[in-house]
Amino acid sequence: MKRIASLSVPRQSLAKTRSSPSSIRTYASSAPSTKYVKATHTPPSTPSASTGRTLALGTEYLLPVYARPNFVLSHGKGSYVWDTDGRKYLDFSAGIAVNALGHADEGVVKVISEQAGKLLHTSNVYHNEWAGKLAELLVTLTQAEGGLGFSPGSKATGGAGAKVFFANSGTEANEGALKVARKVGKDRWAASAAGRTWDSPECSKTRIVCFENSFHGRSMGALSVTSNPKYQAPFAPLLPGVDVGKLNDLEALKALVNEDTCAVIAEPIQGEGGINAAREEWLRALRKRCDEVGAVLIFDEIQCGIYRSGTLWAHSVLPADCHPDIVTMAKPLANGYPIGAVLLRDTVAATMTAGTHGTTFGGSPLACAIGYHVLSRLASKESATQIQETSKYLSGRLGQLPKWFPDILQENIRGRGLILGLGFKDVNKPGQLVGMARERGLFVLTAGKDAVRLVPSLNVGKEEVDLAVDVLESCLGSL
Repeated sequence: MKRIASLSVPRQSLAKTRSSPSSIRTYASSAPSTKYVKATHTPPSTPSASTGRTLALGTEYLLPVYARPNFVLSHGKGSYVWDTDGRKYLDFSAGIAVNALGHADEGVVKVISEQAGKLLHTSNVYHNEWAGKLAELLVTLTQAEGGLGFSPGSKATGGAGAKVFFANSGTEANEGALKVARKVGKDRWAASAAGRTWDSPECSKTRIVCFENSFHGRSMGALSVTSNPKYQAPFAPLLPGVDVGKLNDLEALKALVNEDTCAVIAEPIQGEGGINAAREEWLRALRKRCDEVGAVLIFDEIQCGIYRSGTLWAHSVLPADCHPDIVTMAKPLANGYPIGAVLLRDTVAATMTAGTHGTTFGGSPLACAIGYHVLSRLASKESATQIQETSKYLSGRLGQLPKWFPDILQENIRGRGLILGLGFKDVNKPGQLVGMARERGLFVLTAGKDAVRLVPSLNVGKEEVDLAVDVLESCLGSL
């Protein structure tokens, strides 16, 4: 714990516009808000000249893989963004759970400016001063707060106990984790009987297990373990040897995870798939089964990790017998600057030697300098208190909605911390609500087939929570 206490954490305010935690109280109201029944942010049928030119350029030159509304964002501050025509939006999507410190954060801007003036990129042919610092911070925070087999406040003996590999995105982090697990599987297969070698074509320990409603990325490997036909079908055939199970299905684990399984990848809280949380007893059984067959357990915490769920890792609150061998991360780590990382126990990291994996841009001095700054601030007591208080307040307000709109909404609010979801009884309604909220100046997201996702900046304030939920209440009333 002394190491954590000595870290240099910037003392600037998390956000100038946020409320202090002590100002947040339980919200009580006898009826839903109707302040925002009327749409105020509907783009005109004929965009302004400048907006029209930008949209036309995109139509002509960009690959049409995104369905986007007809306005152009120009700048942001805190939890708000503005389009080129001056309309102001409250961003409760945070760049899909990325902008942990909001938009145009002064501390982040300063780090970018200073480091860009010194050293942007060197490649991994050479060391830089920031990659090791950020890796140390990730490991020591995990030891202090719990995760990856460490109980809170623990310290590994005889070494750090974990290693870090830096990539450029969550998808690349998952690709790296799967590669490590595949190599560990071959090593363990070879060690299980005399005369075997890891490169034998007879090696059967290569299968990978994933789960329904998962989302692990869109590259061919990560897509192979993203079990959604909508994403997979156009690009089949994908990687062979992938087995798909159901989250929280205890009875199926023994057959699903077997002697040929080298890796199991799961999200402790599924993000894109619907804000579905894995149960503690299921994660414990999954950990035990992986140990029985020698499979590497990977937790994809790209969306739910780095304090999004209220703790460093979504699994930090669980006993060590529920923990993984590998954690992957990305989204909030550098507040929007591209970075991804793989955090591995030493026992699985030992399989990787020089040349077994690599990247050109991953772990750059700029990305790691920003990541160190962002993670240091999110790890502060002030930030932890802010997230807990705001989450409690937001959850309290959202908890009223199923009572007021029982014909539309499912009974329970999904998720925890600041990764929360509203479940709908009609799968056509989430997309409709997202569009209605945007037309009233609020960005939220869908999740899976039946949910609306709220993943605001982690320093969002009470005033922004009130505005967001007032808009949602008005939209649900209109529905």
